[in-house]
Amino acid sequence: MSLAVQLAGLRLKNPLIAASGTFGYGVEYEELLDLSRLGGLVSKGLYMEARDGNPTPRIAETPSGLLNAIGLQGIGIRAFVKEVLPRVARHDTVHLVNICGDTVEEYAEVARVCDGAPGIAGLEVNISCPNVKKGGMAFGGDPRMTHEVVAAVRKATDLPVIPKLSPNVTDITVLARAAEEAGADALSCINTLLGLAVDVETRRPKLAFGTGGLSGPAIRPVAVRMAWQVARTVKIPVIGVGGITSASDALEFMIAGCRAVQIGTANFVMPGIHESILADLSAWLERHGVDDIGDLVGTLEYPGSSSAGDPEVCR
Repeated sequence: MSLAVQLAGLRLKNPLIAASGTFGYGVEYEELLDLSRLGGLVSKGLYMEARDGNPTPRIAETPSGLLNAIGLQGIGIRAFVKEVLPRVARHDTVHLVNICGDTVEEYAEVARVCDGAPGIAGLEVNISCPNVKKGGMAFGGDPRMTHEVVAAVRKATDLPVIPKLSPNVTDITVLARAAEEAGADALSCINTLLGLAVDVETRRPKLAFGTGGLSGPAIRPVAVRMAWQVARTVKIPVIGVGGITSASDALEFMIAGCRAVQIGTANFVMPGIHESILADLSAWLERHGVDDIGDLVGTLEYPGSSSAGDPEVCR
């Protein structure tokens, strides 16, 4: 049985990727698990310069989820390449860097720093973070701006370009098409859902920033639906993200059309979750007589409708 997958010109030994923002820069988990067992990992979001992020409190638990407004705290791309990348690159896995910017020009500049840096296999373009005042959803919620950012990054690098799409839009397929037309090699679906938690004693938001991004099992059905819609719309591969805590969760995304998946919030609760999911994926393939996990991608038998968003979905 094979768990290996091909994605945007990259070969992953299995479809499990540690999601950005939930796995630090990768080195934080070195003593907790064997990073070489991962299909890949995505760094925290990185700008050109270091950022302190938002004031605390920045995290609040919610039913079956987590609300965060970290604000993309980070050390900056040059410090990452110089100080962290040599250490994390020792591990035999695919390393993707999540790149950010306040302007189109900054995205391109960060991409140029990454281009050719030993150990970086691809770029996840963060155009969808809901927890910053500039950039973020301002780019990912507008098809024209999505196209402009992705095209600028595409021009700045030969590395695979993987925009991370926002769920906080009317029609995610419009943004997916814009990113594909601009030269994206794959798409990550989805980033966090915009949410608000209120402290009823103080009558103030639980997060200092106010709103935050909701992640965890609570968002998984929404994430699967959006990833399925995008996979049916574009020709490039889709990576499913949102609330995965088990092999069956991962398989939902893959059957819906995703080539690989990212595990995020679950890393905080169960740092070794990748090992258990890998074992359960292998057991599922054996039980169902499937030799290659790639054969499952896009095999959803969906009743009644031939197009995403069809009224049949509501019946």
